[in-house]
Amino acid sequence: MKPHRLTLTNALVMGYGLDKQIHNIYDPRPATKEELENYHDSDYIDFLSKVTPQTQTQMRQMIDNFNCVEDCPIFADLYDFCRMYAGGSLAGARKLCAGTTDIAINWSGGLHHAKRGEASGFCYVNDIVLAILELLRYHPRVLYIDIDIHHGDGVELAFYQSNRVMTVSFHKYTGDFFPGTGKLDDNGSGPGKHFCLNVPLQDGIDDDMYLTIFKTVIEDTVTAFRPTAIVLQCGADSLGCDRLGAFNLSIAAHGECVNFVRKYNVPLLVVGGGGYTIKNVSRCWTYETSVLVGAEIPDELPRTVYDAFFADSHWKLHPPLTGKVDNQNSPASLQRITISIRNKLRYLQGAPSVAMQEIPPDLQGLLADENRTTEEKDEEKGTGQAGEKRLGRSTARNEFFDGDNDNDQETPPVSRGRGATSGRRGRAGRRGRGRGRGRGAAASTPADTGTPATPATEDGETPAEVIPEPSVVPPKRGRGRGRGRGRGRGRGAAAAAAAAAAAAAAKEEAETATEETISTPAAMDVDVDS
Repeated sequence: MKPHRLTLTNALVMGYGLDKQIHNIYDPRPATKEELENYHDSDYIDFLSKVTPQTQTQMRQMIDNFNCVEDCPIFADLYDFCRMYAGGSLAGARKLCAGTTDIAINWSGGLHHAKRGEASGFCYVNDIVLAILELLRYHPRVLYIDIDIHHGDGVELAFYQSNRVMTVSFHKYTGDFFPGTGKLDDNGSGPGKHFCLNVPLQDGIDDDMYLTIFKTVIEDTVTAFRPTAIVLQCGADSLGCDRLGAFNLSIAAHGECVNFVRKYNVPLLVVGGGGYTIKNVSRCWTYETSVLVGAEIPDELPRTVYDAFFADSHWKLHPPLTGKVDNQNSPASLQRITISIRNKLRYLQGAPSVAMQEIPPDLQGLLADENRTTEEKDEEKGTGQAGEKRLGRSTARNEFFDGDNDNDQETPPVSRGRGATSGRRGRAGRRGRGRGRGRGAAASTPADTGTPATPATEDGETPAEVIPEPSVVPPKRGRGRGRGRGRGRGRGAAAAAAAAAAAAAAKEEAETATEETISTPAAMDVDVDS
């Protein structure tokens, strides 16, 4: 993690003239305390700002509490160093959000082990988490890819319960290799379930195996998750011949991973990471810079003031780095990993997004129902009922039947003339409305006048000269007549209507005739006498 590797990288980049093909080169401002506290605890940042080699004796207890021991020593200008590389990653994320660039590079970043409140694995401030949080201000989904030989535990832990960040880490895993995390079964929790993917590998994996599983997993992940931004951590300790690594990757294969991700044309933030053989780290990141800018560079290294560092490899960009460690990976084991990851990706119910309106969840269904048109509501009733008026409960189903199937079992009063209504129902061509016709028939019987029914003419009216004689006739049950008329067709319905009209006219004529029978003789006597 020595800064000298960045010095060598810059020298090679400028020696190849790649700086002229980069649109803009920025000297980023250091991250502020408030920006660092967007993820890290304030007391931890306060500690980093105060601890120095001169004060570490007095701050021994805090040093132990924040894990700044062994692999995270205290050195001069530690806080400024953290602010510088974190500021670079934040600046790159802001450029991507603003749309002023599609690829941003910060080789000084990529310190993926730092936790919220402690240092870990040469990492003090997790610039990757800070950059992803910045990207999430604009991008709904961010994919994080880690090709460092060590598991990216700090980034995974930060977004372990998030479904907006998918983390994919390719690393060595044996259970005791630092940091000891990153099992195949570790795949997130809560809302982040299945949004965390780990690809545990064994010592000695070569270019073909690594590229095969890398391209397969990344292609499936991008298809399922559909990221709107990608953060790629390019730890160079996965190269062959690294002081702390155990893989057999070449610089060309490492760069091919970068090129594969670049081809998705998604806003891309590229950061550094591990790497402890300095001359190979600088070669790797120089080559990957050329890949990102789309330039081809020769294998012969340019002349710089640091030529002595590359003399043992004859100043080659791609020295032989493979075959140093026995390959303990098998095609069958890699296939099992691929199948397991594909099964996890099947659980993703579509890529999550971000709603742009701030509406309480319990009101969204109500508003959606109110905004529906009448036609949309009718369509939900089904094709057969769309546009039809629903019948009320009083006229539905069993209401048209007498007897045991009658809903209310009521006997209609004789004073209510329901005959006309029954006639109208009869004209509608419906059958089986026995109770309705029974009411109409009962109303048209002479039971209410005490006179027999008067025969009707073809026009449905009672002749004026016919005077019904008073008689007592018991009312007939409406059920029988109603049932008979209910079985009729259109002719029976017309007859029922005529009978109803005739009965009403007969009642009126009967009352008039009775009055005339009493008053007419007296009037005639007066006329004769006069």
